[in-house]
Amino acid sequence: MSNQIAWGIIGCGDVCEIKSGPAFSKVEGSKLVAVMRRDVEKAEDFARRHHVARFYGDAHELINDKAVNAIYVATPPSTHEYYTEEALKAGKPVYVEKPVTVNAASCERMIALTKKYNNKVSVAHYRRALPLFKTVKSLLEKETIGNIRLVRISVLQQPNHKYTNAEHAWRLNPDLAGGGLFHDLSPHQLDILCWLFGEPKFSTGRSFNQSKAYQAPDITSVELGFEKDILMQGVWAFNVAENSREDVCEIIGDRGKLRFSFFTNSDLQVITATGTQVMPMEFPVNIQLPMIEAVTKYFRGEGANPCSLEEALVSMRIMDRTL
Repeated sequence: MSNQIAWGIIGCGDVCEIKSGPAFSKVEGSKLVAVMRRDVEKAEDFARRHHVARFYGDAHELINDKAVNAIYVATPPSTHEYYTEEALKAGKPVYVEKPVTVNAASCERMIALTKKYNNKVSVAHYRRALPLFKTVKSLLEKETIGNIRLVRISVLQQPNHKYTNAEHAWRLNPDLAGGGLFHDLSPHQLDILCWLFGEPKFSTGRSFNQSKAYQAPDITSVELGFEKDILMQGVWAFNVAENSREDVCEIIGDRGKLRFSFFTNSDLQVITATGTQVMPMEFPVNIQLPMIEAVTKYFRGEGANPCSLEEALVSMRIMDRTL
């Protein structure tokens, strides 16, 4: 692998504008050199605004661009497996967006592809690399709140009408996304839980379409059991009033608890018998930058894979059990 990772993006849509796209050229040994979108005019616009040398309307042209030696797949999940295979077939490692694909069976096929083509794939479970979650992991390892008993997650949102327009509607189409908004958001939380506590010993879940506003479920509950009999209970609802909005995770031990949000810039609260310690936390402007730095090092042979397909498969299996 070249010392310089020269990235090409397949699917330079909204997620690439701030969250990820600019970060590729801010990381040492990394540069974004080409982008692709089916609407080539939008690809050209993205390239112009972000100072990217080349743009394409066809993914295969980008994959076969000799100046590109690594691929970021940022399309809807239904095409992740296909583009990953095409990139690996061309001898190029892949950084693939979450959810990694539409179901566990597809993820298993992607794992087989890495072995077939003997190349690297890393998954964009980028919250692992953020200071908030690294701090949570450190506090748990120090047993700051004692033995962990319970994890509670509550994600309550009002209906978001932007997801019904053509550009964003794929998130509500199970054929394209694997499910509904639960499949879009829960991989962040499920992956962090498995990163903190290991693979669950059991997993159950149920989904319902209460509002019937679209074809995907709009409310999901999940229960997980980890080693040491740690229990997780979570609910994701996308059909409540604005005044009921909530984004809360609590990790409760026998000597205190941690309280924080996954998606809202907020503080980390450490609540123990001595009182409440508030630890200010902020997400980076380009929120994927720390993860892209780790992936770049992995592709350069300078570090471990920050999130493997095998790890992402655990979350996919949990999500499959909710449908």
